[in-house]
Amino acid sequence: MPVKIPNNLPAIELLKKENIFVMSDLRANAQDIRAMRMLILNLMPLKISTETDFVRLLSNTPLQVEIDFLRLDTHTPKNTSQEHLEMFYKGFSEIQGNFYDGMIITGAPVEMMKFEEVSYWEEITKIFDWAKIHVTSTLYICWASQAALYHFYGVEKVPLNEKLFGVFKHTATEKVNPLFRGFDDEFFIPHSRHTTILKSDLENKKDITILSESDDAGVAILSSRGGREFYLTGHSEYAPLTLHDEYTRDTEKGLEVDIPENYYAGDKPENGPVVRWTGHANLLFNNWLNYFVYQETPFDLNEVPLLGEIKING
Repeated sequence: MPVKIPNNLPAIELLKKENIFVMSDLRANAQDIRAMRMLILNLMPLKISTETDFVRLLSNTPLQVEIDFLRLDTHTPKNTSQEHLEMFYKGFSEIQGNFYDGMIITGAPVEMMKFEEVSYWEEITKIFDWAKIHVTSTLYICWASQAALYHFYGVEKVPLNEKLFGVFKHTATEKVNPLFRGFDDEFFIPHSRHTTILKSDLENKKDITILSESDDAGVAILSSRGGREFYLTGHSEYAPLTLHDEYTRDTEKGLEVDIPENYYAGDKPENGPVVRWTGHANLLFNNWLNYFVYQETPFDLNEVPLLGEIKING
């Protein structure tokens, strides 16, 4: 089934070239199907690339998914035109009365700042609190996962001695969790960050479950309220060349940066990347949509506030 996205969104043409089935509002509105309503709060500077990454993953499902893109009312991004934002994005004040089946909150380039120093901290924590009541299940990605864990549970992020940059091997701590249905014993996830969450700071938080870890990247996937929230410290959504583009950008700026680990064939940038994470990324998002959104969300979205903790048997 296709993903329903706003008419003329640039991601449409990019994804059609990849033979990914997307559908505009005009065509989808002619179908008598209860689509899954998805909200994406896009905090990344390059909006179009991030839009494409998530639509690509959400499209690989038999469910019809209707996507709204959300922007902050208190922050104006510098790298995306105002025209694009006004055409394809809604402000929080426009949607705060709505209910959604699922929500994704992306990372943001504010990792080295203290949370309270982020200019939009007050608004984003308001959105975090809103999502607990108005969304069946929410994915927090990278910085958003750190911010949500800090806001909800007081978990501090910890600076790393050097940037965690590359594609790293992971295992599932809870293999029977439906999120990992179809996964191999080992799977790979890209990471690009200067801070981390320590396992020791999570072990006394009885409401948090660690679902996946990595010897090199640390805790990777966590959940709370049985899957009403997931916290992903890495970037399963990354396109094949995202880490390459980041490495090229930093080297052209004259920054001292190591090549991304386990990424280039033979560890040589000229050889290009070896893509080893997209299969599991598709499984991850499919399983989330199926087991924690579609099978748990009420048909009448106004009943989302009545949901409790999700209880799923693996």
